[in-house]
Amino acid sequence: MSAKPSLDRETLKDILIEFLLTRRSIRRYKKEPVSMELIKRILDVARFAPSAGNRQPWVFIVVADPEIKARLAKIHRWAYPLEEAPMGIVVACNKDTSPDSYMVDCANATMYIMLAAHALGLGTVWIQTLRNVEDIQKILNLPSSYIPVALLAIGYPDESPAPKPRKSLEEIAYLNMFGNPLK
Repeated sequence: MSAKPSLDRETLKDILIEFLLTRRSIRRYKKEPVSMELIKRILDVARFAPSAGNRQPWVFIVVADPEIKARLAKIHRWAYPLEEAPMGIVVACNKDTSPDSYMVDCANATMYIMLAAHALGLGTVWIQTLRNVEDIQKILNLPSSYIPVALLAIGYPDESPAPKPRKSLEEIAYLNMFGNPLK
C-alpha cells in the first residue's frame, strides 16, 4: 500500500491563491452540455455560503429551458451571455427571511457558485439583476418576497480572457480609518 503524496501547507496556500486569482467572467461558452449532476454539486457547495444568522434565505433556480434562457437574456443588453450558455442559475433571496442582509447573503452564495464552478472547470458570468427584479420574478414565477440578486450564465468556457486592470492596494486599503494609508 503506497502513501498518497500530500501537499505541504505553503504549496496548498499558493495553489488556492492562484485559483482565486484565475477566476474570470466568461461570456462565451462551448456548446457542450453541463450535466445536472455537476450543477447539483455546485449548488451543494453554495448551500455552505455564510449568511447572517445562518438564515440561508436563498433559492437557486437552474434554467436549462432555451425559451426561458432567451427571455432572461433579453432583460438588458448585458444579459446576452445567458442565451448561448448551456445553463443559467438565478440566485434569489427571501427578503422577509433576512430583511437586513438578503442581498449580501445571496451575494455570498453567488460567489460560492462561481468559485465551485471554476474549481470544476466551468465558467460563469454574473449578470446584474437588480434593475429588472419584477421582469425576472414574472419570467420565473417568483413570489414578490423573493428578490433575484444574481443571474449567472454557466458552461464550459470558450474563451480565456486576460485579467482586467485592478486598482492598486494603496488606492483602496487603509489602516484604522479612511484616509490613513495602509503601509
